[in-house]
This record gives sequence, structure tokens and C-alpha cells, in this order.
Amino acid sequence: VVGKPFSIISFFSHRWMFGWIGCRWYGWAGFFFGCGSLITMTAVSLDRYLKICHLSYGTWLKRHHAFICLAIIWAYATFWATVPFAGVGSYAPEPFGTSCTLDWWLAQASVAGQAFVLSILFFCLLLPTAVIVFSYVKIILKVKSSTKEVAHYDTRIQNSHILEMKLTKVAMLICAGFLIAWIPYAVVSVWSAFGRPDSVPIQFSVVPTLLAKSAAMYNPIIYQVIDCKFACCRSGGLKAKSSLKKSRTYTISAHRDSTAMNETQLE
Repeated sequence: VVGKPFSIISFFSHRWMFGWIGCRWYGWAGFFFGCGSLITMTAVSLDRYLKICHLSYGTWLKRHHAFICLAIIWAYATFWATVPFAGVGSYAPEPFGTSCTLDWWLAQASVAGQAFVLSILFFCLLLPTAVIVFSYVKIILKVKSSTKEVAHYDTRIQNSHILEMKLTKVAMLICAGFLIAWIPYAVVSVWSAFGRPDSVPIQFSVVPTLLAKSAAMYNPIIYQVIDCKFACCRSGGLKAKSSLKKSRTYTISAHRDSTAMNETQLE
């Protein structure tokens, strides 16, 4: 909403249409939301890791901890997206000229530019990716070792374990989709920063950019395929809703004069 209309209009106009201020805004918004999404998924992977591999810590985490974590995540993203405005880095048009991004080419110009690009790569891509990979590798190993143990527990513990696994699969797929979409763009950006000038063909540089922007559409597809909500509600929630409808219809038809009161009691 805050960025794509700018690039769509520019695509049809065959050039960037919104000036230097618009370019900096578009670059900031893209980096802010991209970084915030990746750090959010990093936090989700850590949450899954703690709940499955370290149950004592997992049960300690409450709703207010999640809100604190979200505040930290978006403060982190705001910091790194705003650093270029302090003169350390910059935002600039993409080589094909219809959208803007971080000025990766600063690494060609100075040591300070190289330090900026390397900092961005480490703190906003490599470190979060490493945490995500570590978390899910540990989860997979833990699940393999504990599956037989859970089979001996009662039904409630088994159902809880199954639900945790479904949530973990959803989180893994979301992280994988995001990384698959963004890593080609990161590779091209690093190549542009530290490779030979103009070594990346302009036509080729468009594809990773569009692939990165497609990351936003994967989540609803993943949720639909896994259908986690339906799996959670299937055992009891649908039956309860069905019985409530039957009970409500019967009561209202039997006592028409006191419909409002019966509805209130049923609700």
C-alpha cells in the first residue's frame, strides 16, 4: 500500500516518476517492512524453539512478552531503515530506473560504504537467517527424539503436541518462502556492491527485485494449504457450534413470547 503504487506507475511510465524524496521514501518503506518481516519470523522461530526444545522457558512466555517483542522488532527495523538518512548510507534508484532501494554501490566508492553494506547484510540478513536455521534444525532433531515418548502420554498431551507441530510447520514454510524470495535479491545486491561495476546486466537485475516483492503473497497460500485453523477446530469447535444452532432454533420456536430473553441466556 505504501510502496507498490509508486513502482507500478513508474513501470508504466518507463521511469521513476516521484522525484528524489519519493525515491527515498520508497527505499525506506521497502527496507523497513522487509527487515521487520524477517526479524519477526526470526522471533517466531525462537518462540517455536523455546516452546518445543525448552518447555520451561516456553511456558514462561506470555501475551505481554509478545507485545514487547513486537515493539523491539519494529524499533530494530526502524533503526536500520533510518540509518541511511544519517549520512552513513543512502537510497538510490535501481539500475532499471523504475524503483528505489539501498545504495549498494556505495561499497564501490569508499571504505565507509563497504562498512555500511556489510553491517546491513550481517544484522538484517545473515544473523536472522542463521537464527532461523538454527531454531528449526534444533526443533527437527528434538521432534525426532521425542515422538516415541509423546506416544505414551494421554490424548490431551498428544493433541497439544500435534498442534505445536502444525504451528511449527506453518512457521517453517513462511520463513522458507520469505528467504527463497529475498536471497536472490541479496546475492545480486552483494554482487553489485563488491563485484565489478556494471557486472550485473540491467535486464537480469529486474527478476530478483520482482521475486523479492512476491514474498508478501506466499503467507495466505501457506495458511490455506496447511489449513491449521480448521484442523484445530475440527475435533470439537464445529460440533459445539452445530449444537448451539440447534438448541437456539428449538428454544426460540418453543417460546416465541420470550425470544429476547432466551437469546440472551443462550448467548
